[in-house]
Amino acid sequence: MNSERRPRRALVTGVSSGIGAAIAERLLQEDWLVEGISRSAPAIDHPNLRFTPADLMEPGAAAEALAGLPPADAPIDALVHAAGVMRVGKLGELAADDARAMWRLHVEASTELVEHVVPRMPDGGGRIVLIGSRTAQGAAGRSQYAATKAAMVGLARSWALELAPRGITVNVVAPGATDTPMLKDPNRTGVPPKLPPIGRFIKPEEVAALTGFLLSDWAAAITGQQILVCGGASL
Repeated sequence: MNSERRPRRALVTGVSSGIGAAIAERLLQEDWLVEGISRSAPAIDHPNLRFTPADLMEPGAAAEALAGLPPADAPIDALVHAAGVMRVGKLGELAADDARAMWRLHVEASTELVEHVVPRMPDGGGRIVLIGSRTAQGAAGRSQYAATKAAMVGLARSWALELAPRGITVNVVAPGATDTPMLKDPNRTGVPPKLPPIGRFIKPEEVAALTGFLLSDWAAAITGQQILVCGGASL
């Protein structure tokens, strides 16, 4: 359905591992040009991937990384903010710095990225996907993490309304426990992941497949939605 002759360009964060890497690989397979941002270099070796190192939890890092992207006249067709971090702790136990770090990465960085990219998106085809979490609905021992992911939903729905007249869609893909390095993060000791009812963890490639669809022309009428990929964990 896409009649454009030029290659589609996507900005993807968190490309060094997990869901972000799976999304980058999916888009590269579909002939996208991918501008990847993450703290460490991805293992992906592809001529259509350009990597910019940045720690988006550091104030100013997003602006610096974005300034290094192609000139302002180079369109960006899609933004996928997949970089994420989880810090857990029951009420009164989570360090304030951990809460601020999650807010910085999930909410402030989302805003900076969208504000930079939207002016460069084409009308009638721009796509924004934020990688959220099923726990945005609330989870014991993960209140601050859940709060930042719930905030992402509020941002996405608000932006979807603002950008609908331009034909730009904004959605949240919210996975359940996914088989990524985050599952083994020592910072979540004491709050282990729960196995979904399907009997296994979600595969990053499954999240990437849904994300790829939401970036396609076929998803032009889907906007302002939080779509769960949870293996039945929300039932």
